[in-house]
Formats: sequence, structure tokens, C-alpha cells
Amino acid sequence: QLQLVESGGGLVQPGGSLRLSCAASGFTSDHYTIGWFRQAPGKEREGVSCISSSGVSANYADSVKGRFTISRDNAKNTVHLQVNSLKPEDTAVYYCARASSRVCFESSWYRAIRYNYWGQGTQVTVSS
Repeated sequence: QLQLVESGGGLVQPGGSLRLSCAASGFTSDHYTIGWFRQAPGKEREGVSCISSSGVSANYADSVKGRFTISRDNAKNTVHLQVNSLKPEDTAVYYCARASSRVCFESSWYRAIRYNYWGQGTQVTVSS
């Protein structure tokens, strides 16, 4: 059974850090790109980052560039999102998702429609 399970969210003060994880099972993770999205209350789901199947290339939303880093360990079927210098506006439920491609297409990696499997999400709250 194909499954994506996020973990690592929590409550953190502004400027703090978290390491989010996405554990994949039921498929060979190194065949697919994995994306991270987030959704805040009352807002649309936003693409945050994407990593290619090999882990060689990654894309980031402008709002998180320089603060977030995506990585993957295909031997462990896990993708991580290191989130640093957190701001209150980063507060959201963070989701990982699997696309059907091996690369993150520059023009569309941030579109939720490109991903066909989703995890249940992990809450990140940035507040003092």
C-alpha cells in the first residue's frame, strides 16, 4: 500500500528551526519526485519545494529560498525539509506529495495537480 507519512512539525518561536520528514512506503521512492506543500487556514495550498528522484536537483518557492533545504535519503525512502529562520507566516500544515515524474519541471513543480499521492500533513506553528 502506497503511503506518505509526514512528521517533525511542532510549535517553534520566530527564528527557530524544524526538520520535517516524509517517510515513503509501498513504492520505490527513487523513481519519483517528491514535493513539499503547505496550507495555512483560509489560503490555497502552496508549493514550497521539490526534489528530483535522484536528489540532484531541487526547486524552492521564492518565499523560502535561503531558509528551507530539501534533501532525500533513497536508501531509507525518506525526504527531509529543513526549515530555518522560521517566520509567523510559515505557520501552516505541511504536506509531502509524490509526482509521477523523475524531475521537478521548472514551470509546474509547484502545482498540486502534478502530484498524485499525498500524506496527511504535519502542523508547523511559528509563534512567540
